[in-house]
Amino acid sequence: MDFAVRPEMQQILAGIQQFLEQEVYPLEPEVAARGFKALLPQLRATREKVKKLGYWCPQIPKDYGGMGLRLLEHGLVSAVLGRSTLGHYVFNCQAPDAGNMEILIAHGTAEQKKNYLEPLLRGEIRSCFAMTEPERPGSNPLWMETTARRDGGHYVLNGHKWFTSAADGAAFAVVMAITNPEAAPHRRASQIIVPTGAPGFKLVRNLRVMGHHGEDYASHGEVVFEDCRVPQTNLLGTEGAGFLIAQERLGAGRIHHCMRWIGICERGFDLMCRRAVARELAPGKPLATRQIIQQWIAESRAEINAARLMVLEAAWKIDNFGQLAARVEISCIKFFVADVLLRVLDRAVQTHGALGLTSETPLAAFLAGERGARIYDGPDEVHKMVVARQVLKKYGLQIPS
Repeated sequence: MDFAVRPEMQQILAGIQQFLEQEVYPLEPEVAARGFKALLPQLRATREKVKKLGYWCPQIPKDYGGMGLRLLEHGLVSAVLGRSTLGHYVFNCQAPDAGNMEILIAHGTAEQKKNYLEPLLRGEIRSCFAMTEPERPGSNPLWMETTARRDGGHYVLNGHKWFTSAADGAAFAVVMAITNPEAAPHRRASQIIVPTGAPGFKLVRNLRVMGHHGEDYASHGEVVFEDCRVPQTNLLGTEGAGFLIAQERLGAGRIHHCMRWIGICERGFDLMCRRAVARELAPGKPLATRQIIQQWIAESRAEINAARLMVLEAAWKIDNFGQLAARVEISCIKFFVADVLLRVLDRAVQTHGALGLTSETPLAAFLAGERGARIYDGPDEVHKMVVARQVLKKYGLQIPS
C-alpha cells in the first residue's frame, strides 16, 4: 500500500495552502458578518485566480478542464481545502456540484453535457441534488414518494424533498424519483435533471440548520414538485438506475467528505494549540501548561493521524480495486472520521472558552455546519451495521436482508 506523494503533488498542496492563507482565509470573517451572497463578487474573483493557477476542479479529468487527480490525490487536496469554510467552493469541487459533475461525465448524453455539465465545470452555474424527503427516512434511499410519470415525451414529477443542499440559486437539480413502482426496490428510482426554472419546481424555503438560515450555495432547501414537466431526454443514464448511480457517487463522495473533515480537524487543532500557548490563566501560566489541555492536544493529534491513514487506505483501495472492494473501509471512515471531527472541534471550542462560540474564529461555523456529519451520506448507525454484517459473514452468520 503506497501513500507516497509525488514531488509535483507536494508542490500543488503547498501552493493551495498558500493560496488559502493569502486569499481565502481573509474572506471567512466577511462571509460570517455579511452573508454569502454579499461576498459573491469577491468569491467569483477569487475563483478566477484559482483557474489561472491551474487548481480548478481538482477531481475532474483533464479532458473536461480539471486537474485529473486520482481519488487519493484529490483526497489530499480536499484535506487542505477543508481547512477553510470556503475552500471547496472556491476551487469548484464542492458538494453537491462535484458529485453531479461526476455522474454527468459518466452517464450524461452529449446534449446534457453541453447544457448542464459544461457551464457547471466552468463555474458559471451551480446545481443541487434532491433525494431526501420529509415523509420518509433519509437513511433508506429505496423508500421514497416522489414520482416521475411518463406523459408523451415528458416526465411529470410530483413530490416533496428537503435538505436539497445549495438549491437556493442553483440552475438545475438532479432529482431521485420513482419511475418504475412495480420493479424490484433497487430498480424503482431514476435520476432526472430538472431545471429550477421549470414550471412546477418550487423552492419553499431554506431550512434553518443549527439556527442558521443559510443562503445561496450555503443553504439547505425544501423543494416541492407540482406537475413539474421536463423532457424525457433529461433522464440520467437508464430508467430505474437511480439507486445504482447514487451509489457510484457516494463512495468517492465519502472520501471527499472525510478528507475535508480531516482538513477541518487540522484547522481546529492549529487554532486550539495557538490559543493554548497564547492565552494565560495567570501571568506566566498559559493554558498549554495544564494537563487537561495537553491531554486534548495529544489525543487530537493521534486521532487525526489515525483518521487520515484510514481514509487514505480507503481511497487507495478504491483507486486500485474499485468501490465494491472497499465497502467496509468506506463505511468505517464515514463514522470514525465524523466522530474524530466532532471531538476535535469540541476540544478546540472548549480551549477558546466563550470566544469559541462566536464568529471571531471559524470554529463555531465548523461545529454548527458539521454536526450533520454523523447523519448525511448515511447515518453512522447504518454504516456500523454494514461493517458488522460484512465482518460477521466471515464467521458464518446469516442475516436476512
